[in-house]
Amino acid sequence: MSSDSTSAAFGDLHPYRQRFATNTRIPPEGRNAEEVFAELSTMADEENQKWNRGQVSGTFYHGDMEHYAFLNRVFSLYSHANLLQRDLCPSGTKMEGEILAMTARMLHSEAVPQHHPGEEACGSITSGGTESILNAVLVYREWARRERGIATPEIVAPETIHPAFQKGAHYLGLRLVRVPVRDYLADVDAMRAAITPNTIALAGSAGNYPYGLVDPLEELSALAIEKDLGLHVDGCLGGFILPWIGRLGYPVPPFDFRLPGVTSMSCDTHKYGYALKGTSVVLYRSNHLRRFQYFATSEWQGGVYVSPTFQGSRSEGLTAATWAAMVSIGEDGYLEAAGAIMRAADAIRTGIATIPELKVAGASTFLISMLSDVVDIFHVNDYLAKKGWRMNGCQRPPGIHFCITLRQTLPGVAERFVEDLRAAVAYAKDPGQPMAESGAMYGLAGSAGGRVLLDELLFDFLDATYEP
Repeated sequence: MSSDSTSAAFGDLHPYRQRFATNTRIPPEGRNAEEVFAELSTMADEENQKWNRGQVSGTFYHGDMEHYAFLNRVFSLYSHANLLQRDLCPSGTKMEGEILAMTARMLHSEAVPQHHPGEEACGSITSGGTESILNAVLVYREWARRERGIATPEIVAPETIHPAFQKGAHYLGLRLVRVPVRDYLADVDAMRAAITPNTIALAGSAGNYPYGLVDPLEELSALAIEKDLGLHVDGCLGGFILPWIGRLGYPVPPFDFRLPGVTSMSCDTHKYGYALKGTSVVLYRSNHLRRFQYFATSEWQGGVYVSPTFQGSRSEGLTAATWAAMVSIGEDGYLEAAGAIMRAADAIRTGIATIPELKVAGASTFLISMLSDVVDIFHVNDYLAKKGWRMNGCQRPPGIHFCITLRQTLPGVAERFVEDLRAAVAYAKDPGQPMAESGAMYGLAGSAGGRVLLDELLFDFLDATYEP
């Protein structure tokens, strides 16, 4: 597939080729530091303009540059420190332990009974939601092999579960059984029917990425207990906002360690925890389960090597910035932020309700997924894109979602979006072209041949992304 096709689908991935020198080798002589900083500042300043008006779904969850400046000051204190060297970095052990304790308590770790030592909830810091999920998948694989004697373990999950589970199954040699959903949520009866003697765990979301909905986790918890299986709750997206939404009085079903069948959770601090990008938390119901995550070898000439997660060396700067974000914001700050986000989300939902051609998927909270049986939703997205809005596209069924962050709580943003959305629907009724410019790849994925074309397009995208 040609580079022209890639550019048409994803835009210009290399807009700086004509403006700045391209480095295809290490410069023979180093450049002036201030010159290097000025070049990077130019790119950063221009790219910040793409999101700071509140028109981007998700991605930039806090958005206040003073907040980022504070976290960057903290990061600079420890950017050079390697958390693999714990004797040299005891502050990292303090901060990581407190991040885990604070996150676990937010997710009701006190509900875990402590009849025996090691039963309390515990966890690890990771580089993001994908690594948190990969670590959990590894734990269930090792648990299956060592304690259940299952050589080819399976995890059963709704098809809305994050692709990191597919990635984990691919990397780690498990089978992920993806079950069709009902009304955008996990179908518990279908998941029950998919359980086999090789099943080691179930998985569900709080909330799922396409729709922001909380799967029926109380029922999945009961099923996990009945079948003596693990249950992982993917709270990477919603884990750091749903607790505060619930405390504000919005209906949020139990999704955390209050459910006795929940054995592990993933929760991203770098989303609604408002930390810098590159941190997440994976939690386990017991230390016994977490130990299946560890890697250790005593047979290396360099000495005994032990690593708790997939990463080896890690910068303490991200840990320090995450800790600083949590303790500086506090419960009152997280509640205030959640309240502002929900007011913006409520205003957008109210506006959508006045546009008969659109519907919202399920009982949404902080994320609003928009569908239509009347117009092509990707024509709607085309119009919104021309107005500067960047939505996330979904498929099966076609849709777009708006993940509400603090940027959308700026004055007038929600109202401006509803106004542009109404105009976008009018455009979609007579777009002047049969196929939408956005979202066309989802149509290609509907058949075997189309999926091959889509895969080729995505591989071309990756190739182009990692070329200078």
